[in-house]
Amino acid sequence: MSGGVKGLSFLRGQSNSFSGESNSCQWRSNSSGDTIVAISTPVGEGGIGIVRMSGPESISIADRIFYSPKGLRPSLSESHKLIYGFIIDPSTGERIDEVLLAVMRAPRTYTREDIVEINCHGGYIVLKRVLELAISLGARPALPGEFTMRAFLNGRIDLTQAEAVLDLIRAKTEQAERVALDQLTGTLRKKIEDLTERLKDIVIALEAYIDFPEEDISTDSVSWVEGLEEVIKELSELSRSFYEGRMMREGVSTVIAGRPNVGKSSLLNALTGLDRAIVTEIPGTTRDIIEEVLNIKGMPLRLIDTAGIREAKDIVEREGIRRTEAAIEKAELVLLVVDGSEELTEYDRILLERLRAKQKKTIVVLNKKDLGIIVKRDQEPLKGWPVIEVSATKGYGLEELKELIFETLTGRSSPGSIGSEAAVGTIITRARHKALIDECLRATSDALKSLNLGEPLEIVAFNLRSAIQSLNEITGLEFSDEDILRRIFSEFCIGK
Repeated sequence: MSGGVKGLSFLRGQSNSFSGESNSCQWRSNSSGDTIVAISTPVGEGGIGIVRMSGPESISIADRIFYSPKGLRPSLSESHKLIYGFIIDPSTGERIDEVLLAVMRAPRTYTREDIVEINCHGGYIVLKRVLELAISLGARPALPGEFTMRAFLNGRIDLTQAEAVLDLIRAKTEQAERVALDQLTGTLRKKIEDLTERLKDIVIALEAYIDFPEEDISTDSVSWVEGLEEVIKELSELSRSFYEGRMMREGVSTVIAGRPNVGKSSLLNALTGLDRAIVTEIPGTTRDIIEEVLNIKGMPLRLIDTAGIREAKDIVEREGIRRTEAAIEKAELVLLVVDGSEELTEYDRILLERLRAKQKKTIVVLNKKDLGIIVKRDQEPLKGWPVIEVSATKGYGLEELKELIFETLTGRSSPGSIGSEAAVGTIITRARHKALIDECLRATSDALKSLNLGEPLEIVAFNLRSAIQSLNEITGLEFSDEDILRRIFSEFCIGK
């Protein structure tokens, strides 16, 4: 993206800013000349903590607070080299910490501005004092995501790459990390740019024919139709990839439900390999929601163990059951656990009927296989549901249950993990991308329909220009919505 980001003049002028209501602060344009600073490592005790500065004064501030026994000054040091020394309070000469400091000079930096990173000991008080020193000398506290925002504004990354930074930080599985890294290195951007260029080629040919009829430019409608059909096919594949991409990025909310004492907590413990939930023979032991994350072929499954549903014995159990019903309402998948060693009870049947009425995606887990399963899969309440036999205490059938979960959620039983190259190509992971790709798909389909019906070429060209605009908004090349930009970057932690 040479030459910076187009369509962002509202953020580039020195007087421009936009408000962040959640923190009562203002984003400022990176061209306003200020220097930002933040602690870029998690708060708490650790071996190392990093204080990061970006902006025109970052190196001069470092000169004033850094002392090197060898007389090295940050302003005279090589770029991208660590130097050893101490952070001192210039007003008192007090040593604050022993550090390694790196100067990174623009434009070869994350933000394309001068950056200083100070590697301190990872104690909260030390980091806080170094941060306060930088602020006292003219830096201001960075807002959430402001370093990445500056990288975007300076044209180092586009919006898909900025969003991938956050996805990489939050990745819960190796597959999620791989897809985020692919997007960070520009895989999605290149796909979007390729589609954009192909649509532009058709628009240019159309408009040349419309604007210069005296030049006797020939039409190539067959080629245009074939080109649009191919673009529509690829847009449709991108749109369909969102379901898996979203599951990989956000995880799948999965409730383990059932009446008391059927083995829900045992199943949670067995699937996760953790002794997370209390297991006893006393019905109603689980009173609150317990959540753990399980990786199934690259898909983070947010497993939620819930209180057993029955006639509550006291107010605490009644509240637990209320929370269970609320969790089921929000869940994307329900693992309904049934004691398969005895006949279905009234509460089993009630739960099955409720889930069927809500059209919840459900797997019926017949537990206690080690005691012998007597529940018949083909009996009326179970017909139409995926059913599997397991023993949570003995471990029977757990791998088969994981396979069934994967098949139920993805609609395929391929050996490839979710997000693997064998399973799918370029993946989109965000609702924003999905909405804009669908807008582009509609506009491109309308253009193809108009072309096939012999409607005026001006209509075809108008629809294709709308399609291109939607693609540009994905990457941010033609982006001017302050509220959406603020929401994208406000998801980041401070210091990134």
